[in-house]
Amino acid sequence: MTKNEQNQSEEETKKEKIAHQLASMEAGLYVAGRPLDLKTLANAADTRSKRRVRKLAKKLVEIYSNRDSAIEILEVEGERFVMQLKAEYTKKVRKLATRPLLSAGPLKTLSYIAFRQPVLQTQVIEVRGNHSYKHLKQLEDMDLIAREGTGKKRMLKTTQFFADFFGLSHELRVMKRQLKTLFKEEDKPEDKTETEQKT
Repeated sequence: MTKNEQNQSEEETKKEKIAHQLASMEAGLYVAGRPLDLKTLANAADTRSKRRVRKLAKKLVEIYSNRDSAIEILEVEGERFVMQLKAEYTKKVRKLATRPLLSAGPLKTLSYIAFRQPVLQTQVIEVRGNHSYKHLKQLEDMDLIAREGTGKKRMLKTTQFFADFFGLSHELRVMKRQLKTLFKEEDKPEDKTETEQKT
């Protein structure tokens, strides 16, 4: 084998390794369904170099941005990356989801908490009704909310997992702005004046 052929073979091997790492990271983002940090992506790509995995992740972002696809890969807060459906397609295919994460009642309770957190549990029960005790237990079991304190002073807030699962910022003010863009006015949690419409 000549030196030129050897260099060409090494270059091809390098390209194959990069392609395999990109595919592994892409697969990881697909199955996770939430933002992944560099350490997690590095494990998927079988590398210890954060610098390398950061470069590969940004390459994936570029690849998907150049595709005429309904799927996108984005970099979000905290050097994390997420694969998700583009916003303009979400409403069109939402009804095709056969196993929603939450039914309507718990989802409304979660929305109320997310918009108003930190919020007293007593206020949530007052607005959403006594049946929402079951919602709170379900949400807590799913690690979507956390309770702090006891009795009437017990406070509710969303968890880091909640932010990661829905691709939201960990910073509360930013998260609330993001939520406002996701919900139309009629989909926002009910106010105290609307308690007669509880579900």
